[in-house]
Amino acid sequence: MAKDFSSREENYSQWYNELVVKADLAENSAVRGCMVIKPYGYAIWEKMQAALDKMFKDTGHSNAYFPLFIPKSFFSREADHVEGFAKECAVVTHYRLKKDPNGNGIVVDDEAKLEEELIVRPTSETIIWDTYKNWIQSYRDLPVLINQWANVVRWEMRTRLFLRTAEFLWQEGHTAHATEQEAIEETIQMMNVYAEFAENWLAMPVLKGVKSPNERFAGALDTYCIEALMQDGKALQAGTSHFLGQNFAKAFGVQYLNKENKLTYVWATSWGVSTRLIGALIMTHSDDHGLVLPPKLAPIQVVIIPIYKKEEQLIQISEKIEPIIHKLREKGIAVKYDNRDTYKPGWKFNEYEFKGVPIRLAIGPRDLENGTVEIARRDTLEKEIIPIEGITENIEYLLAEIQKNLFDKALAFRTQNTFKADTWEEFKDMLENKKGFILAHWDGTAETEQKIKEETKATIRLIPFDGDEEGQCIYSGKPSKKRVVFALSY
Repeated sequence: MAKDFSSREENYSQWYNELVVKADLAENSAVRGCMVIKPYGYAIWEKMQAALDKMFKDTGHSNAYFPLFIPKSFFSREADHVEGFAKECAVVTHYRLKKDPNGNGIVVDDEAKLEEELIVRPTSETIIWDTYKNWIQSYRDLPVLINQWANVVRWEMRTRLFLRTAEFLWQEGHTAHATEQEAIEETIQMMNVYAEFAENWLAMPVLKGVKSPNERFAGALDTYCIEALMQDGKALQAGTSHFLGQNFAKAFGVQYLNKENKLTYVWATSWGVSTRLIGALIMTHSDDHGLVLPPKLAPIQVVIIPIYKKEEQLIQISEKIEPIIHKLREKGIAVKYDNRDTYKPGWKFNEYEFKGVPIRLAIGPRDLENGTVEIARRDTLEKEIIPIEGITENIEYLLAEIQKNLFDKALAFRTQNTFKADTWEEFKDMLENKKGFILAHWDGTAETEQKIKEETKATIRLIPFDGDEEGQCIYSGKPSKKRVVFALSY
């Protein structure tokens, strides 16, 4: 199946694009810049949703849903916010079509122009804070801890499946708090939730920190983030959590009576991750044989392939396998028994290897006689013959082992590709010849940050929480309190 498949070494970008399509995860749609997420890709997103949704609810959040359309006037109320999204907004101006009287098909009905234009949701802060002013009157109404699962539209000109599309799926949390400290604690808590999800579910190690002013979310006072390193040495922003201060509360008049009976503006946060995480998953673990999926997020965790020539052999194999399938499913393991006679075993082996199924079992007549089964791991491509007795426990152990191995392998890669640069020449040389995360001193000014970006395309991915090693900025030579993380990025 993978004979015409590009390698990462030859062309990493092409490898990624081909993998997404050939593994049946997604494809481009008739709408430029938008994608169709196919069932196998959507099954991965559903597993992500389920895990994250539980984590959100475990931290006290509830789900709600807000309109797709936002009045244009709402955006003008928070100047930094509108400036950050203005170039990406899709705008609805009319609400009706009609037949062209000149016979040129269907045209917009000019008489059906909206009194106020509507923005197709690029993010929901404005519509949600306009709603919150009706929900919040007293300190007893706080905190408000809401999450929304939705789609958003940001009119990207250069798109790539999952990583950057004009429309994508995500969740966005929006919370309101009585105090600044509570809001900051919420922002940090959700960054930590994202980090736990990335490392324990995606098996993807991440760095945690704060964005520089140039890179923070439009309208935020601080943006906390997690950053991951992909196999081509580029960084990928995997999740953000924003401390919004009182900006949106003031813009939309959201005040509450505190315990001293004084009117006070509430404090806000917002936080989100998107289907971009599927792209991160692919680029962190997959190889030249196709997808590699961590067991916790694999739609099929175990595939069982019977090898037979006669119908009675299939019946015997099926009778042996049926109780094993039942036991695996009782333990919550997603198992598929592929007994189709329309494809040969070899084709099936290639298919499931390419689609990243963590464990493959193969069983034939000789295995029945010997009480054995062939087991293959997708992460290492190792195969061995093991006793069929105790296979359920063996699979449980192996799934956990594969999950851990993928994380350890990704962490080792990040460690090997994290460098320190002390001079401008060193910095440029590393970007050119090594790539990866570069720890370097920066003088803290937006001007220096912008000049580094213009000259190298590298950006400050985050300012770490730890580290107090003072030094000199690699670009300006001015004093620096700590190293920050630079990288080329998606």
